[in-house]
Amino acid sequence: MKACKALMAATAMTAIGATGALAEKWDMPLAYSASNFHSVTAAEFAKCVTTGTGGEIEVVTHPSGSLFPGAQIKRAIQTGQVPIGERLLSGHQNENALFGVDSVPFLATSFDDAEVLWKAAKGPLTDVLAEQNLTLLYSVPWPPQGLYFRDEVNSVADMKGIKFRSYNNATSRLAELTGMLPVTIEAAEISQAFATGVADSMVSSGSTGYDRKVWESLNYFYEVDAWLPRNYVMVNSDVWSGVSDQNKNVINACAGLAEYAGTWRSKEYTGFTLQGLRDGGMTVAPASDQMKGELREIGETMTSEWLEAAGEQGKAIVDAFNEMK
Repeated sequence: MKACKALMAATAMTAIGATGALAEKWDMPLAYSASNFHSVTAAEFAKCVTTGTGGEIEVVTHPSGSLFPGAQIKRAIQTGQVPIGERLLSGHQNENALFGVDSVPFLATSFDDAEVLWKAAKGPLTDVLAEQNLTLLYSVPWPPQGLYFRDEVNSVADMKGIKFRSYNNATSRLAELTGMLPVTIEAAEISQAFATGVADSMVSSGSTGYDRKVWESLNYFYEVDAWLPRNYVMVNSDVWSGVSDQNKNVINACAGLAEYAGTWRSKEYTGFTLQGLRDGGMTVAPASDQMKGELREIGETMTSEWLEAAGEQGKAIVDAFNEMK
């Protein structure tokens, strides 16, 4: 983290040369609670930009879906309703299969593998976003995804008929292949959905469960390390084109800091949040060998389906990922 502090100090020094131009306010919608590590990282990024530009660009974060629900954030940035925001791109896999690259089951199951996959996918994803009037600034991974249930589950057969919170194509398909019933639920609505019985399970990180205190409704978390999805911070390209070169340098420096700090937090938060689930009364344990084997078979099916949908670009990313591992 010393590197982070040094970069922050260096970036802030640019404020000395601020030109005194009219200040712009950039409202930044976030889907997750203010205490979530992604939101904390975004808030620090916002402060870095505001300080580094000498107040010429003031970034103000709006967590918990308070400005736009998660599903609407990407379009709000594209259409200029807000200049900047953070979104889980796999939630938009129906637009382009490449957006689901970080949610292909059992492709990248560790932080090291997720970093390699990000290197392989960053260029193609940046190009796709540019076509949609979006400029990618930085991306931070979630911790490995596990399975939450209200009741004990030891096999895929035990999952049949369970109401399952879905948030993208991958989670909906996972529900279908396991016999569960997918229910679309935004991150900000998780606690209420479990408390009222709208859903009884989900695949997510320990971070989400900890932040939402799901132990008040659910009892089991199985470590299956299915994938590490990523959040992406993007700016409207029309807005970006109007930013001075000096301020672009500041923002990019702050983005580099945020990606570094957010990834570090994600790694550190993994053990902390799983212990938090235990302290809340949940059973936290590896999945049974039977369930692991059955889920890997489902993962192979989903990988084949994704590769078919993503075409040559998807195959090129996976090939590059395998070569770099």
